[in-house]
Amino acid sequence: MEDAAGSILASLGRVRLVDLTACEGLPTDNYKICVSTLMQSLAQYSAAIIQLPPAEGALLRSGLDSAGLFFHQRGYNSGEAVHLDDAREWCKTSGYYVDHQMWLETYDYRPGVTATEPNGAMELPPSGLPDIFAVLGKVSRDILDAISFSLNLRSCAFTDILDNIPLRSQEVSSSVLSACCHSRPSFVGARQHSIASQDDGQLLIFSDQDQQMDKTFLTLVRSDRSGLYIKDMHGHWILVDGDLGPNDVVVYPGLALYQETAGYVNPAVCKTEVGNLQGCMFGRCSLVFKLMPKSVARLSGSEMTAAGHGVDAQFQVPIPVNDFMQTGHYVDQLFPKDTEPSSHAEQDSASFNSLMKKKNGSIRTKPLPPSKRLRLEAQRVLKERVQDIADKKGIKLRFCNIKECESHIRSLDSPCENIRTEIGWPQGVPFVHPHDLPNKAKLGFLEAYEPGWTASQQEIELSFTDHNKCILVNFCHGIGSIGEVTVILVMFQSRFHFGGTAYKQVCLVWFIGKYIFCIYAYEGNILQHNMGL
Repeated sequence: MEDAAGSILASLGRVRLVDLTACEGLPTDNYKICVSTLMQSLAQYSAAIIQLPPAEGALLRSGLDSAGLFFHQRGYNSGEAVHLDDAREWCKTSGYYVDHQMWLETYDYRPGVTATEPNGAMELPPSGLPDIFAVLGKVSRDILDAISFSLNLRSCAFTDILDNIPLRSQEVSSSVLSACCHSRPSFVGARQHSIASQDDGQLLIFSDQDQQMDKTFLTLVRSDRSGLYIKDMHGHWILVDGDLGPNDVVVYPGLALYQETAGYVNPAVCKTEVGNLQGCMFGRCSLVFKLMPKSVARLSGSEMTAAGHGVDAQFQVPIPVNDFMQTGHYVDQLFPKDTEPSSHAEQDSASFNSLMKKKNGSIRTKPLPPSKRLRLEAQRVLKERVQDIADKKGIKLRFCNIKECESHIRSLDSPCENIRTEIGWPQGVPFVHPHDLPNKAKLGFLEAYEPGWTASQQEIELSFTDHNKCILVNFCHGIGSIGEVTVILVMFQSRFHFGGTAYKQVCLVWFIGKYIFCIYAYEGNILQHNMGL
């Protein structure tokens, strides 16, 4: 999402569908601006507003009215259509379902499946759902194409993992259109709840443990009342449907898009307000379209790799969609706090601190190799300097592959040019994780973000050619025998300097028959004892 790095939006991005639809030939300036606005909004707010043509907006409003009447006339039966949320049935749901805990009723329209009543009779759905499904399906694919353009992917990059258009014989749609109703008064009354009885008049909102991430590519939502909250890049809950026009829909990305784009497009974390509906006859009605990958496909991130993007190891292993849908995904697992160091980082930090304590003579241990010391410093600067700049500008750091990026840095239209400029990445240094940079490039990286770093490290001599050099001050050996076994003793004694401290190394080697015994010692302390054949 490098295009989103250029500027900050003051509010949720709003684009017209007609301007976001791709055409043959070169992209127009208007198309580029709309794509940029869309991606900036997804980066900052994990959502955007799409303005549909008037005819399609009118169709959605008619569908909402029909859905309200459908749920209003429906009686409540505590024993019917309970939604069990079985992950194995993710692409088979159809018809009426109810979630008692959330006071939510749903009617799923899924092409290829005929919904039936519990008595076996055909169930009559809210009117207009097939037409709305077709409209929102096309809208979502146009948005997906715009995201592909922003990521520099080929045209129709996601077509192979989406449903056929139209569906072939005997195929069932993975995507689904849901007519939803929150807190219908007659339904709530039957459940012996009363939202209107709250005296303080405050909003009743799902708690944080009820926050959810859809396992979709994209979710499109249109409601007759506001109440959809999504977390922005700073972790604040934002009301995203509080200022919708008559033809507007809200779009937000899901986990499938996050997986297929190798983490470049974050999934939205959302929750819905269920209170403050006093005096509302029908509750809060919504039309929710979910663009899903087809069940027989695999999510692999191969398109991102082909486009030259850096892809983390966790996204390189193809995952069957069916397995992906049945795997639990949690917010804390996907987005761990950056302030919590990993165990590997803690070990490196401990090693570095041990090296520093040598200067005070408190600990005597084997010095870290200068290359490792350089790597630790690069990781520290990445975390303390670079990540801080990226967070302030709303940029998600995703590094390139080092082989491909060597050509990127010499090109004016490289995919990482914008993000390198925004965060002040040093010229001539490939935009890869500092851990993978050559030592010379690591030095350039450190100097760029901490000017004078090399000079400040003179006390700790980091030489790439002489760091193993030492002065041989003594060499002796002895030859003898134990019975019929020849014994050879070889001793090396040397001195060397590291970090301004002088060390003495002694190496004793015994060759006793076919066995070899070695002892290494620094300052008289045995640090290593090897035995081999």
